[in-house]
Amino acid sequence: MSEPIRFYFRGATHEVTGQSNTRTVLQHLREDLHCTGTKEGCAEGDCGACTVVVGELRGDKLELNTVNSCIQFLPTLDGKALFTVEDLKQADGCLHPVQQAMVECHGSQCGFCTPGFVMSLWNLYLQHEKSNVAPSTRQIDDALSGNLCRCTGYRPIIDAARRMGELPEVHFDRAHVADALRGLQREEPLSISYAGQTFHAPRTLAQLAALRAELPKARILAGSTDVGLWVTKHMRDLGDIIYIGQVEELKNIEEKNGWLEIGAGVTLEKSYAAAHVHYPEELSELWQRFASLPVRNAGTLGGNVANGSPIGDSMPWLIALGTYIVLHSVDGERSMPLEDFYLAYQKSALQTNEFVQAVRIPLPRTGVVFRTYKLSKRFDQDISAVCAAFAFELVDGEVRHARIAYGGMAATPKRAAAAEAALNDKAWSEENVRAAIALLAEDYAPLSDMRASSAYRMKTAQNLLYRYWLETRADTPMAPSSLRAFAASTATAQIA
Repeated sequence: MSEPIRFYFRGATHEVTGQSNTRTVLQHLREDLHCTGTKEGCAEGDCGACTVVVGELRGDKLELNTVNSCIQFLPTLDGKALFTVEDLKQADGCLHPVQQAMVECHGSQCGFCTPGFVMSLWNLYLQHEKSNVAPSTRQIDDALSGNLCRCTGYRPIIDAARRMGELPEVHFDRAHVADALRGLQREEPLSISYAGQTFHAPRTLAQLAALRAELPKARILAGSTDVGLWVTKHMRDLGDIIYIGQVEELKNIEEKNGWLEIGAGVTLEKSYAAAHVHYPEELSELWQRFASLPVRNAGTLGGNVANGSPIGDSMPWLIALGTYIVLHSVDGERSMPLEDFYLAYQKSALQTNEFVQAVRIPLPRTGVVFRTYKLSKRFDQDISAVCAAFAFELVDGEVRHARIAYGGMAATPKRAAAAEAALNDKAWSEENVRAAIALLAEDYAPLSDMRASSAYRMKTAQNLLYRYWLETRADTPMAPSSLRAFAASTATAQIA
């Protein structure tokens, strides 16, 4: 007999039985609980109208994160806490400071997106609770990156983000929620069956490996930021599911022997934060522009890598740095260079009884000059037309071990072998760079789609390599800030 899903909701333990394993959190809120403050706008994690806050224990600490409820499956809430816009109502009927600030600053227009904005701002409010430090512009922008306003009313919403901290404080009882979650933690794996299909949530690496060997065709689920769309948009039947979100061994981040190892269950937000410590300038913009904060709070780097989308933003920079992927099964562990993992479109070297355990990213090395670039139609929350990463070892004005990787240029994330060969052991000069630029046409044959034409992709890919040279040549006459502005202008300009 299936076990109930248990999570903390509206001040009490909420139990759910008899629901499909792919029923979304949003569907349960609106259709079963009649909590209609949370809206459905896109059903694919883009618009933010469905934003909720999920609480989870990490050790003894309560973590609160915004996520898109429209693509999160209900069983993934087991042992967690769920907060919606209805939770902001105060006992005396007054508005929460976040809501009051939205009213005072005229932050709501048609109102459809407002609950999602309020939940994103509430999470930001809690992060600055009792700090007496107002959120920065960057923090506000990041917090709201997953919320779209069709009325284009962002300025008053940003005003509200600044105003909310000036109003009388409303305390959130973290200790009470943490205590409630401790009582919901399971010692044994969760198993829920519905209509002949089972949702498994193992708690250890060994349990996960055994399940994978027993159910090689089961769908492995991490953050649901891609798989969720298979259900809400493609109407696919997922069959049996193995959810890795409860396996603590997959949530480790560790530095050792010159590598940064990030477990497959670590969220994208935490993964980029960890890598950013070592590559602050190189990854700052890419981190900010990767999807939205709610997507990064749910999705995992391991899932992004396992998916291997040709337009994914993580793979180019990971490949350029020389990252290894670690695979695990009942037979043990094996690793390989990430670029060797991708065999063809949607085909990888993953064996039927394996899953991704971690990625190992090289820590900064003396002489290696690393850069990343993303081109898309919008700055925030947009899929790249082209994503590029370069990591060259420059020694006395010559190139050693050039590594060039692009996304959006081939059926898989791919290195530019011909261009690399044209640069290795040669002077880092404009003449040699232009020769390598020409050879990119041998390395890639990009497609045209809704994001960009083949010609645009090739031209901008070439220009990004030229930009990399402009930023790293030894005799550059420009200061870094002016160089960046100039180099940015060349990204879409034609090279003479």
